[in-house]
Amino acid sequence: MSKLITIFGATGNQGGSVINSILTDPQLSNEFKIRGVTRDATKKSAQDLANRGVELVTADLNSIDSLTAAIKGSDIVFLVTNYWEILDPNVEYAQGKNVADICKALCVSHLIFSSLSDVQKGSKGRLTHLPHFDSKVRVEGYIRDSGIGCSFILAGYYMSNFKKELKRAEDGSYQVSFPVGKHAKFPLFDAAQDTGLFVKAILKHAGELKNKQILAATSYYTPEEIVEIISRVSGKKTAFIQISNEQYMAPLPPGVGQELVETHLCLEDPGYYLGEPLEPSLNLLDSKPTPFERFVEINFSTWEQKI
Repeated sequence: MSKLITIFGATGNQGGSVINSILTDPQLSNEFKIRGVTRDATKKSAQDLANRGVELVTADLNSIDSLTAAIKGSDIVFLVTNYWEILDPNVEYAQGKNVADICKALCVSHLIFSSLSDVQKGSKGRLTHLPHFDSKVRVEGYIRDSGIGCSFILAGYYMSNFKKELKRAEDGSYQVSFPVGKHAKFPLFDAAQDTGLFVKAILKHAGELKNKQILAATSYYTPEEIVEIISRVSGKKTAFIQISNEQYMAPLPPGVGQELVETHLCLEDPGYYLGEPLEPSLNLLDSKPTPFERFVEINFSTWEQKI
């Protein structure tokens, strides 16, 4: 009898990738029935999933009743929350707590949560304006303390961020500017393509990954490696420029600038994954995740139109 996996964010980058990876995996597609949770089951992306055999349900992370209905009968749940949609760490924590409580009440055997590193602790209190990290760390801690069988995927630095970071200089060349030095390490990750690859590893190695984290990134890249790849693919000179915290924050909305600055500062110290190597996670995968060069090859033409 097939087991039921319920996947939140079914039409988003992470949840959609998880669904696609299970559907296209010969072993897991036979092992699991998929229930996708979305807020709007009528939109095209949701209907496309329904046409592929995914059971669609609507739910609100703030509604206990709708969450209970969505999770009921599940063996495994994949949960992703979206801090950037609400910009309130307390709401994100409450949403994660809601799902954890319901999973425990309904005897879900395994909750997989998309979390982040405890950078505030890793930086010894130096980086304290990272609520999108801190709220996920709090949710992870609550899930662990609940006693539910659990695992955690820690998404790396989205490759898609460079669509916004790449700028054109006056001479027609490109620039990437960050408030970090050349030794910073970006753990780059194609979330839309590869989240499912890492969640598949959790499903296939569930026993050894219970209560453990898996680090979801292709590799660590320095700023100079990043611009060299962009330059090689685009055929145009691309430079990395280190700027001050104030310069980086200047064009950003109030209240977001410091958070994004510290997100980048953590790439230098203590490290996005607090210095942990990627190899133990990568060694669990069925195939290699998307290299940054391949991602740029696929997406650069759309980036260029917006520069």
